[in-house]
Amino acid sequence: MVNWHARFVQQAAWTRDLRVYLLKRAGLPRARRVLEVGCGTGAILAELSTRAAVHGLDLEPAHLSQAIIHAPGAFLTCGDAHALPYPPRTFDITFCHFLLLWVRDPQRTLSEMARVTRRGGYALAMAEPDYCQRIDHPPELALLGRWQTESLWRQGADPKIGSRLAALFAQAGIRLIETGTLRGREKRPLTLEERETEWAVLEADLAGFVPAEEIHKMRLRDAQAWERGERVLFVPTHYAWGQVV
Repeated sequence: MVNWHARFVQQAAWTRDLRVYLLKRAGLPRARRVLEVGCGTGAILAELSTRAAVHGLDLEPAHLSQAIIHAPGAFLTCGDAHALPYPPRTFDITFCHFLLLWVRDPQRTLSEMARVTRRGGYALAMAEPDYCQRIDHPPELALLGRWQTESLWRQGADPKIGSRLAALFAQAGIRLIETGTLRGREKRPLTLEERETEWAVLEADLAGFVPAEEIHKMRLRDAQAWERGERVLFVPTHYAWGQVV
């Protein structure tokens, strides 16, 4: 079973340096109201250091029940990213983190983020992957990437959303300031705890799609590659931010 808070904390660690940079550029120290769309269990909200009123929205009540614990100072709302339950121009900054790949209509979600952000404020998509460019080594483990990409398609996700961020921002009417890819994650091996979390997510994704015995064989090969120091696992992860005009 996936421990989703542990997963969200893991993802938050990947982007911590980038978030500090982006939120400073977006004026977090001067912001009055900030919104995270798709806040999950509060892993990101718990790390925000700001005097602003911090708001979080998520579609999953179970996630929000944990966010109450992990981010007790945040104003939390259960709602849909496609129809944000806030008046126009409410926030100085709106952001999301590993969200757009999962929503039905990412352009509409970004348009909603722009709608509830004041003119001159900022909208940020801090991390969206492109699993179609995933790198696995040794080569026999490349099948894992193909399995996961196909599984994400089957779940209704867009596994290559990261490569589309710039176009989506333009279509949502957000003036793009910067886009790029997350750096540094590919330069260090995963810890055993991180590998366990990765596999919990992967096994959940592949359940009912790939036979359990095939998953087990691949997991053994993966562990052996890590032990030999040969394992490479890299999913390009994109970010973009812009100004609402």
